[in-house]
Amino acid sequence: MREALVAAAFELFLERGFEQTTIDDIVSLAGVGRRSFFRYFPAKEDVVFPDHERGLAEMTEFLESGSGEEDPVRHACDAARLVLRMYAEQPSFSVQRYRLTRKVPGLRAYELSVVWRYEHTLAHYLRGRFAGRPEGPLRADVVAAAVVSAHNHALRTWLRSGGESDWVTEVDRAMAFVTDTWSERPGADRAADGDGPGEQDDVVVLVASRRAPLWRMVQGIESALGDPRRVQQD
Repeated sequence: MREALVAAAFELFLERGFEQTTIDDIVSLAGVGRRSFFRYFPAKEDVVFPDHERGLAEMTEFLESGSGEEDPVRHACDAARLVLRMYAEQPSFSVQRYRLTRKVPGLRAYELSVVWRYEHTLAHYLRGRFAGRPEGPLRADVVAAAVVSAHNHALRTWLRSGGESDWVTEVDRAMAFVTDTWSERPGADRAADGDGPGEQDDVVVLVASRRAPLWRMVQGIESALGDPRRVQQD
């Protein structure tokens, strides 16, 4: 029933326009009564975003599933990935919705309220993880806003391509930017995949005299690689 109402609504929105379509038009095309519509959707705007309650629930569950030992910034980024995956599950519908919301100011405002709920959910999680730290609440709010902004950038890039671009690549690049900026363990994700600096690709800086023989420099580098905490200076 829910899917039938959504399908009927979008058929009419695309044919007549959002403002020109009434709830009576939707239920008539779907072959149900008004009570059935309001059983699933509080208002006409809600039928445009039928999956966001599920998305918020999945994000909240994922955030709460953490052990408390994982990096909080990376965990928040992984939660945001769930939302983009939700869009990618129905590329045609997601692209149609994107084009529709660009034309209807009321839907853009509604969409912003949905985005705020995602950001609020992330900030709530991060406040708990940053509790007791200097500027913990401020850091939580700033990181949450950064995660949402990066996610939306990746999402819009994918939607503007008509759902044709690689959404995984888009969101990975966006989330890597956030973790590299805010995480206390930046680059760990890419290091695990062999795509960035980490234990496998250490950067060693050796300070040596211009007159130091080459063998002494090599010895210093080998010493540093043997024990990452040691710095050899000549």
